[in-house]
Amino acid sequence: MGFISVLAYAQQLIKERVHPGDIVIDATIGNGNDTLSLLEQVRERGTVYGFDIQEAALAHTTARINAAGRSMDNVHLVLDNHANMARHIPMHEHGRVAAVMFNLGYLPGAEEVIITQTPTTLLALEAALELLRPRGIITTVLYPGHEGGDVEAAAVLDWARGLSSNRAQSLCYRFVNTSPRSPYLIAIEKR
Repeated sequence: MGFISVLAYAQQLIKERVHPGDIVIDATIGNGNDTLSLLEQVRERGTVYGFDIQEAALAHTTARINAAGRSMDNVHLVLDNHANMARHIPMHEHGRVAAVMFNLGYLPGAEEVIITQTPTTLLALEAALELLRPRGIITTVLYPGHEGGDVEAAAVLDWARGLSSNRAQSLCYRFVNTSPRSPYLIAIEKR
């Protein structure tokens, strides 16, 4: 058996830390895969927030959750940039979030002209870190292979490297003998 993919490893890290009743965030819902996975982990007692700037992403995610037979009662999908996530999370939940997932790049199956942007991604990562509870986790899957993705990936890696070890631990999961354009994972655990 080989190493697991960066997406599977991000899911594994989340599953090790998220429990029924937790508050979680999918910062880039895309087609809803991570949103559904988070919902299955927090169950009906937890809360899932999801963000995307494209209405199609919210529609795909709603359809995916409905197709899985899950209720949307504890799912809050927000049509807004992930950099604004903190203003959509109730103040009493700040500092209580168990996990935030980012899957950067563009909406799979859509045109690649609408992509996550480095400045707003860095703001979103800072917001996510503030929203986390101690030992909460951020997973960020980076895609340096598309136009603009390499710049965003390098900036996120630099941000993670620059975090004080008193504030958080940073992990990079990357296959080093593949193309430098291959996806990789940055995970952050809050102290």
